[in-house]
Amino acid sequence: MVTAGAVALPFYVPVPVLGRNGTVAPSERIVMGGIGMGGRGSGDLAWMVNEPDVQWVAVCDAVKGRRDAAKNLVDAKYGNRDCAAYADMRQFLAERTDVEAVLIATGDRWHALAAIWAMRAGKDVYCEKPACLTMAQGQAVAETARRYARIYQTGAQRLSEANHVFAIEMARSGRLGPIHTAYADCRWRDGFRHDWLPAQPEPAKDELDWDLWLGPSPWRPYNAGYVNGGGWYHFYDFATDVAMWGAHTVAQALAGLDMTDVSFIEFEYAEPTKSMMTRLSNGIKLVLFRVAGSVWDPCEFWHGACGERFDGPNGWAAAADGYSGPDVSSPSLLRDFKNVLADYMDRTQRPMNHVR
Repeated sequence: MVTAGAVALPFYVPVPVLGRNGTVAPSERIVMGGIGMGGRGSGDLAWMVNEPDVQWVAVCDAVKGRRDAAKNLVDAKYGNRDCAAYADMRQFLAERTDVEAVLIATGDRWHALAAIWAMRAGKDVYCEKPACLTMAQGQAVAETARRYARIYQTGAQRLSEANHVFAIEMARSGRLGPIHTAYADCRWRDGFRHDWLPAQPEPAKDELDWDLWLGPSPWRPYNAGYVNGGGWYHFYDFATDVAMWGAHTVAQALAGLDMTDVSFIEFEYAEPTKSMMTRLSNGIKLVLFRVAGSVWDPCEFWHGACGERFDGPNGWAAAADGYSGPDVSSPSLLRDFKNVLADYMDRTQRPMNHVR
């Protein structure tokens, strides 16, 4: 209250609080946390923390060095020390009722269960691929999203990258004519293993909680080779081999074929090419293959990695990591590049940014 004769001083509200000049008001920001802050998780965090309408408040990892590094990244971004760090995702999900959405970038073994727990806790989810290790897990994730009315998105970022969008839309739009064959680089490894590495002494629990790290996987003794450098990826207890890479490329191929309800009716696996030919219920051939110039068997037309290609009577279009642009059977197909991308954004109302 201002009494008679008093001078009222002006009250200034900082521009960011009001959400002016391109800033987003705190009340309009999505409050986020992250589970799994290793190589992929820390990369995703560095990407997402720069989104103007997101506020990161917590990170979680069973490895202390990783969660500390993630906390430091968030704190440096906001100029404070407010980001909380957790070892156990159950504690994080139970305590942080303010968190609206979570990034899940653990090893593959945790993806489905972590997503289910997060959605049950009322969080929307951005989960790195693959979404699951088994079909039953995938069905449980989808059912949980429906039951709790949560948003779930898989980290298949190439579906939002220009080169891949162009190749996919060239097939989907009919510009190549009826597609008769699609290709997906699944890049499976000969080195996948069922055995165990030799047991090593476990680190102190506050440095690495081995039981938490293993999670739903079968127990095995600790070895640093599982934890460091993504070594877990070489073992069937922790990963999915073909599906790990196929979560990208098969999804890209099916997007170009405009298929969401998929049935495979024929399989062929022939030595020595190491390619698997499948035929979909609509008669289109989908070939899963390996990459030239690597430890995998070569295929005569492919370079790059994590790609897809579509063949039709009017030509073919392909995209992959390592390409400077889309690869096409004729340069004339590239004349519509900008129009194809514009049509995609108009049809889907999606920007060319996977986290949006």
